[in-house]
This record gives sequence, C-alpha cells and structure tokens, in this order.
Amino acid sequence: MTIIKQVDALRRLRQNGGEKIPGETAVSTNPQFMFDFGSPNAFLSHEAIPAIEQRTGAKFEYVPVLLGGIFKATNNKSPAETLAGVKNKREFHAIETERFIHRFKVQPYVMNPFFPVNTLNLMRAAIAAQLEGVFERYVEAAFHHMWREPKKMDDPEVAAKALTSSGLDGTRLLARAQEPEVKAKLIENTQAAVERGAFGSPTFFIGNEMFFGKEQLREVEEMVAGKR
Repeated sequence: MTIIKQVDALRRLRQNGGEKIPGETAVSTNPQFMFDFGSPNAFLSHEAIPAIEQRTGAKFEYVPVLLGGIFKATNNKSPAETLAGVKNKREFHAIETERFIHRFKVQPYVMNPFFPVNTLNLMRAAIAAQLEGVFERYVEAAFHHMWREPKKMDDPEVAAKALTSSGLDGTRLLARAQEPEVKAKLIENTQAAVERGAFGSPTFFIGNEMFFGKEQLREVEEMVAGKR
C-alpha cells in the first residue's frame, strides 16, 4: 500500500468512527518516534516529548533506526551537507531551532565536537537495551552523552564508560549489539521506516500519517490531542 493510500485509509477510518474498513488494516493512534542518537534535532524532540505526553495523555513509542541506512536507502544527505554553501539557509535553521526551544521550553543541545558520530553500535545497543529491559534508561543516557555532555560515542571504550557512568552495563549492551538478531532488528526497523515514507530523523507516525522534523511535533501534539 502506498503512503497516499495509507493516509487515505486512516482518514476514512476516522470518518467511520474507528470502525475497521473492509480490506484495510487497522492502525494505531499511538505516536511513534523514529530516532537516531546522531541527530541533534532528534535529541531536542526527545526533550520535548515528556511535556507533550503529560499534556495529551499520549505515550510515544520510541523506534530505533539507523539514520545512515535511511539516507542510503532514500538518497538523502545530512543537514550539514544540505545546508552547506546555501546563503541564508543555515541562519534560518538556527532561528527555527531557537523558536522550537522557546515553544517547547527545552534546553539547547551542546554541539558534539566529534560530530558527525557514527551511531551504528549505539543504535544496535538500543535494540539490545530493549531486550535487556533497560531501554528508557539507555535512551536517556545515550542522548545525554551525545548532546548534554558530548563525547566521542563511536569509540567503544568511551561509549562503554559513559553508559556505565549512567548506571547501565555499557560493556554488556555494546557486546549484545554484535548479536545477529540485534543487528537484524535494527535493519528491520530502518527498512520499515523507509517503506512507510521516512527519509530522515526525527520522523513521527500517528497511524500511517507521517510527520518529519522537530517542528512538526506541534502538529503531532494537535493530532493526538484531537485538535485536527
């Protein structure tokens, strides 16, 4: 089913009062957050989400994906590349970020001096953390050490030490990140995100409706709050 047809199905589902339409797959209304620790905008979204959950009663589902894999599959590039050399675009991006920080009342990130950081093992370890039952703590710790107290998190020794300092078994999680089923799950998440229409991170889904970029969190909040 194409994305346009999926969106159409979700809208018809709403019009039918939530009744499943024959031939269509029922969709979840819980917002999903496709994230990669390497994205500062994903970090800002993560910081804004708790207040949205409190205001709306919604619970976001965090889905680890590999941003590099999404870029490769969609022929996309990082903002660092797409903003380079374009007059006024980088400046507007900075203004847009300031607006987001003010609107959602979050603290700005600290630019990671090692950016871009290869997040392959960090994202695999996120899958391992799900299996270990420490996913929420892991997400908080990994984002913290990327964008609050930034470190070279693609160095296995640095990452293990940082995660352990946050109360996790960093060595174990990074070891489990090399397990075939863990690697396969991250690939599966990434491919599924692309198939649903994702081309970057942060990406959000409500049912089959997609929202891209931290700025669209306002749209996400309005939808889960029933305002649109």
